[in-house]
Amino acid sequence: MPRWLLPENIADVLPSEARRIEELRRRLLDLYRSYGYELVMPPLVEYLDSLLTGSGADLGLRTFKLIDQLSGRTLGVRADITPQVARIDAHLLNRDGATRLCYAGSVLHTRPQGLLATREPIHAGAELYGHAGIEADLEAIELLVRSLDAAGVARVRIDLCHAAIVPALLALDDRVTGPGTGPDIEALYALLRGKDVPGLDEWLGEVPAALRAPLRALPGLHGRVATAQGEVPVVCHDSPLATHDSPLARARAVLPQVVPIAAALDQLERLCASPLWRRWPSVELSIDLADLRGYQYHNGITFAAYVEALPYAVARGGRYDNVGRAFGRARPATGFSVELRALAGLGNGATPLPAIRAPWSDDAALIEQVAALRAAGEIVIRALPGHEPEQQEFACDRELVLLDGRWSVRRLDPA
Repeated sequence: MPRWLLPENIADVLPSEARRIEELRRRLLDLYRSYGYELVMPPLVEYLDSLLTGSGADLGLRTFKLIDQLSGRTLGVRADITPQVARIDAHLLNRDGATRLCYAGSVLHTRPQGLLATREPIHAGAELYGHAGIEADLEAIELLVRSLDAAGVARVRIDLCHAAIVPALLALDDRVTGPGTGPDIEALYALLRGKDVPGLDEWLGEVPAALRAPLRALPGLHGRVATAQGEVPVVCHDSPLATHDSPLARARAVLPQVVPIAAALDQLERLCASPLWRRWPSVELSIDLADLRGYQYHNGITFAAYVEALPYAVARGGRYDNVGRAFGRARPATGFSVELRALAGLGNGATPLPAIRAPWSDDAALIEQVAALRAAGEIVIRALPGHEPEQQEFACDRELVLLDGRWSVRRLDPA
């Protein structure tokens, strides 16, 4: 095997793509700062017990483990930045009231999220702590939509779900959740995520009869919703929805109206009724009560963003009020992350940057002119002897020439 061959789903980022990613990262961090979000930079590795505290088994399976030669303890390479930011809020900042934090950095996955996904995504995101009301969820979704707009994404579908519904159903009978007595709950989540109805029917054979019907109904509880901007045509995953009935109305009809489920449906309905949707006519909004992908630290409204060019969610987020408890302080929390490499790859390719070509010379006046142009924001490439035609990803549309004893910028004729 060639020593330069990279592992599967791991790839170098070459100049044009790297520039698109970096420019997008800067735009997003500037956007988050305009909303009052403060930048944090958690470490790439942490002790495993801290890194996975409060998260589900799925995050553990995605996390690379290694041994720290200084302490002998097990380290994890982060597969998700959100729990790290929750630790910073709860344990290090320890502020009262609302705290807004943002980040951008690489994560590493043991397996890719999808067929075309990288195992080394670059995540950017924003997290809001200290407010339990739906206003925080709306701010997170607004910021997510604006992030996709900053990436040049024209059409977006937002799928809404609520992480409290399945636990509320399972809690109705302790024969399902009791210690050592219940079936494999992780398998249930996998079947619901995949909308594997035959597999779900087999799993439900072990479940008390009163829970079979509502659990069996969850994969079908998806579809478009009526928002403040009117009904939006929605495609939920791969199946176009032909009916016009509300998925929330169907959910109220088939799910037990216990307090946690009724409250979850009320929250989803209130979010869909927000006038903020009028600002986003290109956003398609849907409910999908089986879209339980992501990590199982969520406990409230969750959301995922899909675009036409990718077979997996390009962004995910939601409420995760319980994570900070493990670090000494349970705080209301909601937020999201976007995948920068995937978003940057949705464009038509980077346009070569305009640049100025300058000769290589020890002339003091030339050196001063080059420095002044660079200080003014221009890209100036000094052509090394014998390499004058080379431009790489830059398009030299001007050149520095000596005219009447002065170095001046002259526009080049297009080839």
